[in-house]
Amino acid sequence: MPAVQRPPPNLRQSLRFCTAADGTRIAIASIGSGPPLLRAAHWLSHVEHDLHSPVWRPWLAELARDHHYIRYDQRGCGLSDSAVADFSLDAWVGDLEAVVDSLGLRRFPLIGMSQGGAVAIAYAVRHPDKVSHLVLPGAYARGALQRATSDAERLEAQTLVNLIRLGWGRDNAAFRQVFTNQFIPGGTPAQHQWWNELERLTASPENAARTLEAFHRVDVTDLARQLRVPTLVLHARGDARVPFDEGLRLAALIPGARFVPLESDNHVLLDTEPAWATFLAELRGFLGHAPADATDGAGDVALTPAEREVLRLVAQGLDNPAIAQQLNKSEKTVRNQVSSIFDKLGVRTRAEAIVYVRDRAP
Repeated sequence: MPAVQRPPPNLRQSLRFCTAADGTRIAIASIGSGPPLLRAAHWLSHVEHDLHSPVWRPWLAELARDHHYIRYDQRGCGLSDSAVADFSLDAWVGDLEAVVDSLGLRRFPLIGMSQGGAVAIAYAVRHPDKVSHLVLPGAYARGALQRATSDAERLEAQTLVNLIRLGWGRDNAAFRQVFTNQFIPGGTPAQHQWWNELERLTASPENAARTLEAFHRVDVTDLARQLRVPTLVLHARGDARVPFDEGLRLAALIPGARFVPLESDNHVLLDTEPAWATFLAELRGFLGHAPADATDGAGDVALTPAEREVLRLVAQGLDNPAIAQQLNKSEKTVRNQVSSIFDKLGVRTRAEAIVYVRDRAP
């Protein structure tokens, strides 16, 4: 393993812990300043080790540039409790709820990467008032066993789980290299070595196998259709871990979602490839539409609940057709509601409405 490098000052993080409903201790790391940006936990994370990683360090540096970037270790992984009985979607969503509650977050953008996408989707459906924007890089609605259409695909999914049980903890990294080649096939030898070490450090063979096995059986297709949050889906065309078609399918399920293909073979983007710049530009453009922790900003104006929901989306920069799609309304209904909102607020244009909301947001 390469010598650990001390992170530059702007990458020094704070660590804390919270407790999930079933008593599981969850490790939380935060870095940077500004409005909150929260990443749902995914498989293979170690909030302390990641800070020194040549793969994850660029992610931390860029996502903390404009935000107070928050991430946490999934149960059974990293610094979170390793003795865990419940590996299920409900438990993972409960962990995310515990993190949000412990930090007192009111409203924030949520990133759900890879397996974390299913957790983020389920949380956003359960708490639409909390999530201002949803970002889903390399995510999917169906786990490997749910999307398998042949015995060979099912055998492959089961074989990967057994491969973890047999070889995850061995000194020989050959078993772990199979997964490294799926996550970062374009990585350098140093990055591959770091990723192999991350796999060994992040979870025991049994926890890693149980986690992957549970994610293989996840299906949030119906939940994805219920989302009413501005959503950005990004997926690498050559992703060997989660097929590109699953990213396309996920974007098609979510009302009004924007889909961005990334020209990469890496499941986790590397900062040396052109797709990294594309990802950052799309992310910043998407998150720049509205302040993360804003409410509807209408103050004491007598808006109906439906009008307040429309105003919230106007403040996020959505036009009438996009709002209609998000709320399952006709464009004519939205147009009439926008006119009524403008009259009540005493504004004439969308730009004035956005300024009105932002000036009055707490």
